[in-house]
Amino acid sequence: PRAAKASALSMTTQEELAELAESNRDALGAGLGFWDPLGCSKMSFWTLSNEETIGYLRHAEIKHGRVAMAAFLGFCVQSLDAVKGAHSTVPYRGYVENVSPQEQWDNIPVIGKLQILTFVGMLESYGEIPGEVPHYTQPGGIPGYYPPLVGKRPELLFNLYDPFDFFVDDDAESKERGLNVELNNGRAAQLAIMAMLTASKGLIVPPLDAIEGFPKYSGDVMVPFEGQLHVAMPELAAWTEQTLAR
Repeated sequence: PRAAKASALSMTTQEELAELAESNRDALGAGLGFWDPLGCSKMSFWTLSNEETIGYLRHAEIKHGRVAMAAFLGFCVQSLDAVKGAHSTVPYRGYVENVSPQEQWDNIPVIGKLQILTFVGMLESYGEIPGEVPHYTQPGGIPGYYPPLVGKRPELLFNLYDPFDFFVDDDAESKERGLNVELNNGRAAQLAIMAMLTASKGLIVPPLDAIEGFPKYSGDVMVPFEGQLHVAMPELAAWTEQTLAR
C-alpha cells in the first residue's frame, strides 16, 4: 500500500539518518558517512519536534539540490549562442544579446519576473498541501515528495509531474538508488552553481577561470536576498513608493 511505502521510506530519526548516510555508496557519501558538524539532527526548530525537524531539514536539502540542478543547467544553456545570441523575434521586451545569464535575468521586465516568481510560488504552495502521502514533517511523510500534478478538468490529460509514468513500476531498490542519485547530484550542483557565480565575478575557481569567454557579471546576485528591492526590481520599487505615497 502507498501508506506503507511512505512509512518505510521516511527517515525521521538520527539513527535512520545514519543508516541513510551509510547506504549512500557514491565516492563522497561513502567517504563522509554521517556528517553533521553543526548538530542540526539534534535540534528542534520552532514548534517542531526533533523528528519533525529532521524531516524538514531533509526536505529542504532535497529541494535546494533540485533548484541548484535547475540553476546549473540554466546557466549552461543561457551561455549558449543559440540562447544568448541574436533572435529573429525578440524573446522579451528589453532583450540584450550576448550577455551573461545573470544579466539576462536583470533585463527581464519586472512584470515578467513577477509572473515567474508567482508561478514558482504556486508550485511551492501546491507541494506543501498534504495528500495521499502525509506532510514531510509528519509520521509516514517522505522528504522530497511532490504530489502528482493532476486535475479533474478534461483538458488536463497527464500527470504533469510524471506524465508517462516512468517511475510508477520501479522496485524498492531502484527507487532507493534514484533517491541517492538525486541527493548526490543535488549536492554537487549546489557546489557547481556557487562556483559558477564566483567565477563570473572574475575570481579564481579552477578550472572555470581558465575557460575562455566564461560569462562575467559585475552585478550582485545576492541583492534579492538583502532586502534591496530598489536594486533588484527598480520598476516595482518605484511603483510601490508611488502607491504608498497616495
